[in-house]
Amino acid sequence: MNHFEAAAGARPRPALLQTQQGPVQYHSSGDGPALLALHGGMGGYDQSLLLAGALLGRSSGLRVIALSRPGYLGTPLGSCLTPEAQADLYVEVLDSLGIDKARIAAVSAGGPSALQFAIRHPSRCAALILVSACSGRLSTPPSILSRLRVMRLLTLIPGLSALLRRRVRRSPERAMTRSIPDAATRASVLAHPDAGRLMLSLQDSVFDALPRRIAGTINDIERFAALEPIPFERILAPTLVVHGTADKIVAPAHGESVANAVPGAELMSIPGGRHVALVTHLDLVRARVAAFLGIA
Repeated sequence: MNHFEAAAGARPRPALLQTQQGPVQYHSSGDGPALLALHGGMGGYDQSLLLAGALLGRSSGLRVIALSRPGYLGTPLGSCLTPEAQADLYVEVLDSLGIDKARIAAVSAGGPSALQFAIRHPSRCAALILVSACSGRLSTPPSILSRLRVMRLLTLIPGLSALLRRRVRRSPERAMTRSIPDAATRASVLAHPDAGRLMLSLQDSVFDALPRRIAGTINDIERFAALEPIPFERILAPTLVVHGTADKIVAPAHGESVANAVPGAELMSIPGGRHVALVTHLDLVRARVAAFLGIA
């Protein structure tokens, strides 16, 4: 099964690695040089796999290691609260899998720990790809944080997550409205043979095991609100930054700051692209990633 089919099909069965920091949930697919994929908020290994499937498509010659970051699904939050601690955990994962060096791709809230991985472990980072990624202090309205805490309690009600999931499945286009407000763009995504499946899988995944995605999301929000400046100039790995100019979740300045400071970094700025620019501009992003990684 290729990366795209693994991502957009039924959720594949993950495995657990035991590290000094506790268990880490992951899924491995493909053969070749490693790519470590990191999801954003409300995610898990399944969304890491979606990120890889979106970036790489059906053929890449890479081995994808899709993680559940601490606080998501089967990876407990434990002591890995900060992006620095999570970056060190990724090294333990690579060591356990016998992988010397990996490309790392991160979306949204996966950005800070991916940046720290490249900074703290330069000999282990072969390349860095950031997609709509947070790279600095990010303030979330207190109302959203309060809503997440209430949601964590509500999801303990038996059957609520399944009900929300059924609502999304009954009206997928309506569920896409907040992420993709333009009706023509939504129709284009749904008509695309890959983008539609990826977007529908992303929407569906959030409500699968919803309670186990909230602790990590709250931790990310709280950490990013007080994030210290990250020394981007210390990154030595080849770096590609993909960011939409109309992203209202993570402002374009996050991507621009990284691209301007990392020596030799490439910036793919997507005019009018929102936070899900990877999906709405899938073919363009895939072509750029293939050229960056030198894959077919």
